[in-house]
Amino acid sequence: MTTITFVRHGITDHNMENRAQGHTQNPLNETGRAQAALVAKRLAQESWDVFLSSDLRRARETAEIIARETGKLVDFYDERLREMDRGLIANTIEAERVQRWGANWHELDMKQETHAMMRARGRGFVEDIGTRFAGKKILAVTHGYFLGHTLKELMSDESTGIQMRNTSVTTLCLEDNGWCYLLYDCIRHLDES
Repeated sequence: MTTITFVRHGITDHNMENRAQGHTQNPLNETGRAQAALVAKRLAQESWDVFLSSDLRRARETAEIIARETGKLVDFYDERLREMDRGLIANTIEAERVQRWGANWHELDMKQETHAMMRARGRGFVEDIGTRFAGKKILAVTHGYFLGHTLKELMSDESTGIQMRNTSVTTLCLEDNGWCYLLYDCIRHLDES
């Protein structure tokens, strides 16, 4: 059986400030590192055939903490797992965007990746990895907005993938009729602490 378990990275100061992260290389904060340690302990209770991660710093840090606890090194970093490219608004908060470009900034071309582009990237990643590692148990560290839109695309369900929580665990299983959830946005490792 092919499964892909997605883990959203630990929390960052940018998350707490509601700052557009996109492809910025910002680190986890202290809470994010503690969250990553808790999810790592949880994931160490299972064995993994393939371990992938986004190459952005916050995901890499989360993956490195998981690798230390599980003893499974990251097999490779995959740019397809990156967060949505936020273009010109990366590293800004709403007030800064309004000050810089006006209240209607969202109507301007801010060179951002579109939802359609991100969904195609997510579907392409899942289809490729699911085929390349058929029958394997795959672990992938990624980002919330990217993961949410990937799930919307795969499940053909706009009600899914909303507000994926930091270090949440979501497991997909490939069945005859497509991908289905085995676990969705689970943070029991945080609740137990």
